[in-house]
Amino acid sequence: MDQLIDIQRKLAPDVLDIMIKRYRILQYIRLMQPIGRRSLSSSLAISERVLRGEVTFLKDQGLLMFAPTGMYVTAEGEKLYEQLEGVMKELLGLRDLEAKLRSRLGVKEAIVVPGDSDAFTWVKRELGRACIARMKEAVKPHDVIAVMGGTTLAAVAEMMTPDPNMETVTFVPARGGLGEQVENQANTISAQMAGKAGANYKLLHVPDQLSEETYASLIAEPGVRDILEKIKSASMVIHGIGEANTMALRRGSSEEFLHKLTEEQVVAEAFGYYFDKKGTVRYKQRTIGLQLDTLDDSKLVISVAGGASKAEAISAYMNYRPSDVLITDEEAAKRLLSM
Repeated sequence: MDQLIDIQRKLAPDVLDIMIKRYRILQYIRLMQPIGRRSLSSSLAISERVLRGEVTFLKDQGLLMFAPTGMYVTAEGEKLYEQLEGVMKELLGLRDLEAKLRSRLGVKEAIVVPGDSDAFTWVKRELGRACIARMKEAVKPHDVIAVMGGTTLAAVAEMMTPDPNMETVTFVPARGGLGEQVENQANTISAQMAGKAGANYKLLHVPDQLSEETYASLIAEPGVRDILEKIKSASMVIHGIGEANTMALRRGSSEEFLHKLTEEQVVAEAFGYYFDKKGTVRYKQRTIGLQLDTLDDSKLVISVAGGASKAEAISAYMNYRPSDVLITDEEAAKRLLSM
């Protein structure tokens, strides 16, 4: 396959360019369907005139269908897209990026999706799709899956699909609420994943940050204690990696704390821990839920984070504790490798 692609690059590079362009059109429609031509043109930065010809070609090949609500990928288009994925990973150099990330970060497995989630919000859905596929590959009957909150994990939940193999699986929030938008909270995301998959879920109805006295009082409650035990028993943990200042702002931290983060070059946050560029824990905020020190070898830990702006945060967290699986996007991977 590699040899054929190299030959095509030399003899017919324009054919590969057309193939990549049509693949990206199928990819975007598949993620956002139904979608109109004008919206698609704007999102992919392709003129409407050029796009009209491309989608007409794809429709004539039986890969797209047009409806009053917009364009859809047909069953034949779905089948072709799945067949193309492996080829496109080679063609776009994503396999090479994955291998280099594994070596550079020490992760067991790296999955790189095309695009930049900083520039295109739809790439987060592609991160979500890759995460769901990896989750379903690993999940076993009666597993408990702990899920963190955040916009990236909300995109993961959005891409969940029904699966009869997950009927006995239970989703739980990995932590309490951060006081952020309800759709980005771990409770909401775990419930949404369970609902779409046809699985079970349990909720943790407590705030994330608590005083020592309140914390001690809450964890003594039987209902809270039971759900915390369930969370600790999780065989799979899915989480995002945040930029330190962004996460501190979401938690309503003081100006003094924000200044310290900048002064000490603290760049990443995960599980309530704040890391500097070298991966040293500089601060830890008391949180209720899953702690980093409980992530032992019995748990499959999947980190999902994309966008070139997250590269420094991803690097810092991985310096502390490489995950079992890192799912990221093309631009974040390139930035990580150039740092």
